[in-house]
Amino acid sequence: MAASVFDSSLFSRLFPTGEAGRLFTDSAEIRAMLLVEGALARAQGEMGLIPEPSARYIHRAAMEVQIDPGGLAEATGRNGVCVPGLVAAFRAAVEAPEHGQYIHWGATSQDIIDTGLMLRLRQLLEHNETTLREVLSTLATLAGEHAETPMAARTWGQAATPTSFGAHVAHWGAPLLALHQELPALRQGALWVSLSGAAGTAAALGPHAPQLRGKLAEALRLHDPARSWHGDRTPILRVADWITRCCAALGKMGEDLTLLAQSGIAEAAPGGGGASSTMPQKQNPVAPAALTALARQAASLSSALTGAALHRQERDGAAWFTEWLILPQLCLSGASALLQAREMTRAIAPDPARMAATLADTGGLIHAEALSFRLAQTMPRPQAQAAVKALCVEAGESGAALAGLAARDFPDADLSGVFDTRAQLGQASAEARAFAAAVRAL
Repeated sequence: MAASVFDSSLFSRLFPTGEAGRLFTDSAEIRAMLLVEGALARAQGEMGLIPEPSARYIHRAAMEVQIDPGGLAEATGRNGVCVPGLVAAFRAAVEAPEHGQYIHWGATSQDIIDTGLMLRLRQLLEHNETTLREVLSTLATLAGEHAETPMAARTWGQAATPTSFGAHVAHWGAPLLALHQELPALRQGALWVSLSGAAGTAAALGPHAPQLRGKLAEALRLHDPARSWHGDRTPILRVADWITRCCAALGKMGEDLTLLAQSGIAEAAPGGGGASSTMPQKQNPVAPAALTALARQAASLSSALTGAALHRQERDGAAWFTEWLILPQLCLSGASALLQAREMTRAIAPDPARMAATLADTGGLIHAEALSFRLAQTMPRPQAQAAVKALCVEAGESGAALAGLAARDFPDADLSGVFDTRAQLGQASAEARAFAAAVRAL
């Protein structure tokens, strides 16, 4: 097995990453850091901090130069960071010492690495937003079409009361919709530029360092945090938390679809079914299982990333290295989950007849709560609940329908609508339609 399923040709269709996968490569990292170096030089030239001709030269060269990641390996292994080797290679590539001397002026490795990472995280969130909207659109259609399709709600794995498949879908989509709505604030509060110099004081950048940081943020379409954040990994944790919660919401959908497709229930066929190597009759819920696995991976990686946020003093090499090990995998888990969910949701096939059969198979016991509240209109609630519980036991032992037993024992009670599934959906249909409307309003 490959070290990471996201880099594996064998597993590329089971855990796809799409365009997001290209953001977490050596080439993408180097390209992002060069963009930062070029934008920094340009801003410094505009402020008169370095000669304007050199600033223009460096900015243009940063857009054009090609640097082999393998050529930086030895320096990176020796220095623990890739920027010293990158700067040396950049200076050599421009072949203009009079200009190259101003590359990386006053910055530190972490400024370049963290800001380059933010450029890639911004693109990641853009990809995720696009895919998330597609998932939400599909779920909204399902919720609207099946707002009144009755099915058994289940608690603790057992039939509870009636709901609708549309409401079930809406409950999958609600946290995803909330995550979509969080994106503007997430970008504002997490996609920060870093420009604080060697120890976070920006001493080498001079008295105009705050102004320079603002210009750099504007040039790169990032946000200016108005402070140093070398040892504060809150922006990273915010992005990671969003990804983790997205994976959790998609994983919950995967878990539910796995159960809805299981033998004896089969109320909905999820997309992404796969064949067994030996049992011809099986269609395994592969896509839902992949979502569950990715959610579990994201949860464990998020925990480890939180531990890596404990940076000692102004910069902590071990904590920073740990972040590099974890964050790309977490980001790709989220991207893969969204892509898998997009294809899976498009192929979800609910079976209303099977849902109706499941409701009927309960012998009316699924309406026990409704019966107890109807009886409570004419007797104390504890007495009504005890009476219905006794009828449920009798129904289970005799196979008799709960409706018939209730009519026998309470001939004078008004039981109209109690055993009508559609009359017992409560707010399910309204919630399904409200979710569909909210998605359409995006």
